[in-house]
Amino acid sequence: MLKGFFNVPTPVNEPILNYAPGSKERALLKEALAESRSKQLDVPMYIGGKEVRTEKKVAMRPPHDHQHILGYYSQGEKKHVEDAIKAALAAKSNWENLAWEQRAAIFLKAADLIAGPYRYKLNAATMLGQSKNAYQAEIDAACELIDFLRFNVKYMTDIYQQQPPVSPRGSWNRLEQRPLEGFVFALTPFNFTAIAGNLPTSVAMMGNVVVWKPSNTQIYAANVLMQIFREAGLPDGVINLVYVSGPDAGDVIFNHADFAGIHFTGSTAVFQDIWKTVGNNIHKYKTYPRIVGETGGKDFIVVHGSADVEVSATAIIRGAFEYQGQKCSAASRVYISSSVWPEIKDLVKRDLASLKMGPTEDFSNFINAVIDEKSFDKLAKYIDTAKNDKNLEIISGGNYDKSKGYFIEPTVIVTKDPYYVTMCEELFGPVLTIYVYEDKDFEKTLEIVDKTSIYALTGAVLAQDRYALATATHALRNASGNFYINDKCTGAVVGQQPFGGARGSGTNDKAGSMINLLRWVSPRAIKETFDPPKDYRYPFLEKE
Repeated sequence: MLKGFFNVPTPVNEPILNYAPGSKERALLKEALAESRSKQLDVPMYIGGKEVRTEKKVAMRPPHDHQHILGYYSQGEKKHVEDAIKAALAAKSNWENLAWEQRAAIFLKAADLIAGPYRYKLNAATMLGQSKNAYQAEIDAACELIDFLRFNVKYMTDIYQQQPPVSPRGSWNRLEQRPLEGFVFALTPFNFTAIAGNLPTSVAMMGNVVVWKPSNTQIYAANVLMQIFREAGLPDGVINLVYVSGPDAGDVIFNHADFAGIHFTGSTAVFQDIWKTVGNNIHKYKTYPRIVGETGGKDFIVVHGSADVEVSATAIIRGAFEYQGQKCSAASRVYISSSVWPEIKDLVKRDLASLKMGPTEDFSNFINAVIDEKSFDKLAKYIDTAKNDKNLEIISGGNYDKSKGYFIEPTVIVTKDPYYVTMCEELFGPVLTIYVYEDKDFEKTLEIVDKTSIYALTGAVLAQDRYALATATHALRNASGNFYINDKCTGAVVGQQPFGGARGSGTNDKAGSMINLLRWVSPRAIKETFDPPKDYRYPFLEKE
């Protein structure tokens, strides 16, 4: 419940630095990159405020330079998960009883630390550990995470201020938003440092305690995040960071009576397994756990015959190949009207020929490496299969090399079959498949788009014809949780487009919105009567 009212700073989206040649931010980021590459870190787990190290060390390497070692993290085991839960539960009482404005101040300070002294260190860690170029790291690790923290504080205060509109004379109705009873598990992905930061902090902000397991390939930047949270004043035990295997974490957490919820971003298959496990163990828990997940995507772009061809080509290039197509929202399948296809084809091929690929430390590279060897091998297999299929045409790319780093050329496949495997299955890499349809089959194609995939995360339609836009918007209303008109299908901004999808893409609880924060509280309605009745008899019982 809101104890006293304080105006919080009105959030605005963090300005994006451009890192142009000669700029101050470019020099500072290059300095941070050089500093990070010059030493090897010994990265601990953080449990109850203690830095925990183990004898088993795992190397952290840049995906674009896998011979270089950035440092080592301590591999944990079940015991460390158990310790993290104990630490979280021990911290719970003090944390949930802390006034909301005190909690808010911690996360507002964390946002300012990221915007200021930690900006380049966090961006550099994301560039090196996750192979993101300078601009992609800036909009992710700095700007989006700052926005998550600042906007979530505002949403939190809005939630606490929502009270019953009516209290009849003689009574007072009020609503208390309690933290969940137990601890929450945050399971975060490799591809966005902002998501890795948001999943545990949005939960903690509402008074909950957290056990956080990041992707192994994001630990390098996760360590920096934990340093920031601690410097911002986050009390010991509120967020506990552990590096353990998925099975070890699940075996302990999903069998624990105090498991109260999971905040997840990752694969659909993993999320479905978690849901099954929680269901099978439901009798073990004190409360019904909150299950919140953003999972896979097979995101689309539909280009109508009236579309601007240059706008379309740009949306395709950026939507499909920024961060090597490793965004949950990345364009993976494109449907293009035959009347504009020749021009768009030429423009896409022209632009792809101009893209440079290489390490993130060279700011002229648009394309960097995919995250690891497993991803590389999977994508190479799809490309080889396409090369050997006479019914397909690869109009750009198709090459790959992992001798130095896990580099996959941006690859564009053209198919005559709208249900070809790369139009249906999530690839999570720089491989795009295009299907060209006859202009007269626009509405038929929309039906194909809607039923091709199990996913419903993002999608876009490009057209100048307003009737075509209206038709597509309605026909594809269930095909994506974030829908873009005359734009690429990536780039949701906190405070502008809350992000999340349905169907096989998750629970659509919209990260970066009040909707998400409401999942991490349990409301209690309180009625206080000032002059309660002292006789059970109602007037109707009286005799005539």
